Amino acid sequence: MTHYKLFINGQWVEEPGQERFPAINPYTREEWASLAQASDQQVADAIAAARTAFETHWSKTSGAERARLMNKLADLLAADAPRMGRLESTDNGKVIRETQSQMLFAARQYRFFAGYADKLWGKTIPLDQRDTLDYTVRDPIGVCVLITAWNSPMGLLSNKLAPALAAGNCVVIKPSEHASATTLEFAKLVEAAGFPPGVVNVVTGDARVGKALLASGRIDRVSFTGSPGVGREIAAVAGRALVPATLELGGKSPNIIFDDADLKKAIIGALAGIFAATGQTCIAGSRLLVQRGVYNQVVETLVERASRIRLGDPCDPATEMGTAANEPQFARILGMIDAAKRDGATLAAGGGAAEGPGLGKGFFVQPTIFKDVRNDMTIAQEEVFGPVLSILPFDTEEEAIEIGNNTRYGLAAGVWTESLQRAMRVSRSIRAGTVWVNTYRAVAVQAPFGGFKESGFGRERGEVALDEFTSIRNVMIDFSNEERDPFAVKL
Repeated sequence: MTHYKLFINGQWVEEPGQERFPAINPYTREEWASLAQASDQQVADAIAAARTAFETHWSKTSGAERARLMNKLADLLAADAPRMGRLESTDNGKVIRETQSQMLFAARQYRFFAGYADKLWGKTIPLDQRDTLDYTVRDPIGVCVLITAWNSPMGLLSNKLAPALAAGNCVVIKPSEHASATTLEFAKLVEAAGFPPGVVNVVTGDARVGKALLASGRIDRVSFTGSPGVGREIAAVAGRALVPATLELGGKSPNIIFDDADLKKAIIGALAGIFAATGQTCIAGSRLLVQRGVYNQVVETLVERASRIRLGDPCDPATEMGTAANEPQFARILGMIDAAKRDGATLAAGGGAAEGPGLGKGFFVQPTIFKDVRNDMTIAQEEVFGPVLSILPFDTEEEAIEIGNNTRYGLAAGVWTESLQRAMRVSRSIRAGTVWVNTYRAVAVQAPFGGFKESGFGRERGEVALDEFTSIRNVMIDFSNEERDPFAVKL
């Protein structure tokens, strides 16, 4: 069993009698690693290390040098992708074909933002005063706290860490207590790449660690991915401290199939949208809106396809859907399924825990489909974060838009149509941070990602992510030789 320590100021540390907690493999339900519960003092040490590193050297390190280290880190992560993918699948039950690809995607992010490290240009601004030079400079913010969720630890971390490092910030990372191992293994790669001590620190543990980080009064930004409930708490604490926050929260995304869609592609997109990653993704297309003319055909095909999804060992490349990531989430998914049945949703496929050969003790949930769902039902409004699809019929384009927007979330949406005009109209009308047309769950490091409404605020990925980790400083230089009245307003 692996015994993990904390990574603080370039050292692997633990206290005498360090409180610890287990990492549980959701496929076997067995403890496979032991992790440290960071103390308040260790949290303070991590913040102090980041502050010292920022003020003494990292903020003064050239962009070219930051880029060199980030590219080295990307090389190490890409080379280690097979092992890191297996570790993440062991830790959170996601299928290895996805965890390994996420390692490569994360490496791509570090390379992408390394390219910006020496290109954080400001602007020269023409003023009314011809004898005054005005220009802006983009400065790093300082010490950033990065809090990630258990469903995609390395992918989510790269969304935050890559732009933070490129901009010259130092960080303290707090991964979910349900999936911390790969973040600690990643810290070893940071060490091997040659980053100075204190630039990247990792403290693990439960909510007490997050609260200690936010209560320290010594951080300059927090970036969080997780549930809306925790996001509200973080926003409240950050607001009182006047610390800016980036929040990437939940979703109840509408995936809309019109009757003129390429149904073969649309059905594949619907399956991928909800059953890939066992539905444990904030962008899951959990509300499938289908125009009535093709409704029965789509429902029947999805039910048949869902019955053939291969469940099994997440570390087996042949497995198509893994486990729920942990026992609390497993119980939550099953509870939401039971509530949908009580509310009158029609069960069309699945509907409970999955058992059978090769599934062992795993937290497996059957690929579940409810049809004839009303948008006011709990199953259509509350995020399940599991392999549970709600199918809602609609008649007109206007009705689809109304249903799609009738949610407190606004993270993602899908539109399936062969009409360019309809694609433009609907994508413009749906209130979501990402709208996919004739595809779903497509990601790119160049494309910004974030939500509207209760899906959070701020953006990750793409050039705009650098705005989350930089501040604009304005410099005004009067180069005239004339004397001026000290009490005159300078217009």
